[in-house]
Amino acid sequence: MINETIAAISTAYGAAGIAVIRISGDDAISEFNKIFKGKDLEKVKSHTIHYGHVIDTDGSFLDEVMVTVLKAPRTFTKEDMVEISTHGGILIVQKVLQRVLTLDIRLAEPGEFSERAYLNGRIDLVEAESIMDLIHAKNEQALKIASLGIQKETSQLIKNLRSDLLTIIAQIEVNIDYPEYDDAVVMSKEIIYPEVLKLIDQMKVVLKESEKNQLIKDGIKTAIIGKPNVGKSSLLNALLNEERAIVTDVEGTTRDTIEAYINMGGITLNLIDTAGIRDTKDLIEQIGVDRSIKALNNADLILLVLDQSKELSKEDLKLLELTKNFQRIIIGNKADLTNVLGMDEVISISALNKTGLKDLEHAILKILALENIETRDMNYLSNARHITKVKEALAALENVLESIKLDMPVDVYDIDLTEAWKLLGEILGEYYKDDLLNELFSKFCLGK
Repeated sequence: MINETIAAISTAYGAAGIAVIRISGDDAISEFNKIFKGKDLEKVKSHTIHYGHVIDTDGSFLDEVMVTVLKAPRTFTKEDMVEISTHGGILIVQKVLQRVLTLDIRLAEPGEFSERAYLNGRIDLVEAESIMDLIHAKNEQALKIASLGIQKETSQLIKNLRSDLLTIIAQIEVNIDYPEYDDAVVMSKEIIYPEVLKLIDQMKVVLKESEKNQLIKDGIKTAIIGKPNVGKSSLLNALLNEERAIVTDVEGTTRDTIEAYINMGGITLNLIDTAGIRDTKDLIEQIGVDRSIKALNNADLILLVLDQSKELSKEDLKLLELTKNFQRIIIGNKADLTNVLGMDEVISISALNKTGLKDLEHAILKILALENIETRDMNYLSNARHITKVKEALAALENVLESIKLDMPVDVYDIDLTEAWKLLGEILGEYYKDDLLNELFSKFCLGK
């Protein structure tokens, strides 16, 4: 219930200098005041900090604390809030929380503070989801994307699209409801078609850039593929600058996939070093090969490694054919040896000597169209739910174009235009179902 007062630990579990317990609700101040020895918190000004002690059930001092009092509506949840800074020991913060929960206060669910902020109109769903993106950001660019969401910049992008849609919808409905209104623009298909086409073009740009943002935020699943003993594990170790994978001259050393994260050129690569792909009768090795094929099919980017000191083998040709329809970079390893590969558009490296890795980095950024990432406009979506809704709205607008081509009545266009407007509204949370909110906020941290 939103009118209940809730509490949770908002800092990470473990020993630290301080820990923070957050309380929110109509009775947050009055309830905590019952166990606080210090100033009367019900009489202090909002946004002030006060020294005192938490009193245990037997009247003894439980902990020395600093208490921040925040009065509605200028708080995160738009409710009265209390934030208790306790000593950061694992046991003491749990004891203080347990004492708080003896009052008319219950333990908060994961994400419940953020959910209340949304339900009370403090933030929209884009801002709420951006909070978690900020917490889980893997690189500086992901941090920038999340910050734009929190600052409402991303929400404004969607609001602008909805505003343009609403203008068309309103003019159509005026024509339908008030045909006698002389000043209204008569919305014919000749007027509607170019306006809808312009919106479709804008949405396609949003989708294209948003899918790039999603890769930046979530990381690019990058499978290192090749036949046995071409240097896949050596490449992984060179990129990580550590001996993560075992490297030997024995073919089939890597029997399973090995995963690691690396920041490269402002983006995060989720590197997957796979077992060498070849025909084998070894049952264990075959399991590794099957997993390699699965990693290939699920990857955003393929790094196909060839041994440039040897001519293409049957296995190499098979892998070139297998990966031709994927987003891939062909790497010629062992540049320290004689190059007999004879192929164009191959990035030449030596994983052993760690040469050519800068060329590989540039090739990766180029194929992902992220070369100028530092100056790129990040104010687009990055959340899979948001991107799906834009795609659905785009499909609704394409239905409008189809209706125009079929010379259907203007009021038919209004149905799909309104549907597109509502779908974009779902991104902001203007239309929602309880199960959506439960699913979304359940992924948040406890105390956030």
